[in-house]
Amino acid sequence: MTSLCTFDQLIRSAAQRFREAGIESPQQNAILLMLEAFGGTRAGLISAGASPVPEAVEAAFLAAVERRAAREPLQHIMGSTEFYGLEIRSDARALIPRPDSETIIDAALALTSPDYDGLIADLGTGTGCLLAALLDRRPKAAGIGVEASADAASLARENIEALGLSDRATVFDGSWTDWAGWREAGLIVSNPPYIASAEIPALDPEVRDHDPHAALDGGPDGLDAYREIVSLAARSMKPGAWLVFEIGHDQREAVSCLLQEADFAGIGAAKDLGGNDRAVWAQKRES
Repeated sequence: MTSLCTFDQLIRSAAQRFREAGIESPQQNAILLMLEAFGGTRAGLISAGASPVPEAVEAAFLAAVERRAAREPLQHIMGSTEFYGLEIRSDARALIPRPDSETIIDAALALTSPDYDGLIADLGTGTGCLLAALLDRRPKAAGIGVEASADAASLARENIEALGLSDRATVFDGSWTDWAGWREAGLIVSNPPYIASAEIPALDPEVRDHDPHAALDGGPDGLDAYREIVSLAARSMKPGAWLVFEIGHDQREAVSCLLQEADFAGIGAAKDLGGNDRAVWAQKRES
């Protein structure tokens, strides 16, 4: 059976609902959810715009609209998101991959040669998106994701397997304080928790209510994880290896100072596409 509503009418109605709920890019959200329910291409959806919607498609779409209007993240509803050209499964087990984090990949790739064949480690790997993207672009490298959350570690393993990287990547269940591979990795990346505790209540509902709290809370000044990782790296990291961090927009100077005080060399930084500071890197000095 078919609905009395057309595809275009349902999309317009959903976009208006999202607009009233304060959701950014309401039209794009509505189109993406309809594409998911429709199961076809964007061109096919455009062609079908004035046609009545099959009841099953309408029911699936309206259920998704209810979830999104309640500020559940679009990535959770759709079950995946694109990151650095890869399809990454995404749900409440780990932080949603975000385009800003692609800055970390660009920085790490610039610090390694295309034929890099060493170990890449991702501290607090979450979905495994950083590790997967780096291994995809460095086909001779091996990788390990270090993850203290059992839920996030399970999601990272699912992504590694789905992307065909299981022969080169593993996940360590535990904190970076428990990980014993510091001297084996030539490249270590991390997107640690970096939001100051007092700022979390003011975050968008999609982040505050759906991303794991432990993946957000960086302590009173947002720098707790950086202090811990830099201290561990200064003691245990392989000389000559690179450490690349994602940072908050106002943390470049503070994180750079931590690395400088720990006697790291080659300290650099990069901005994301929005013009905000997003990455800081440094090299462990040769003995």
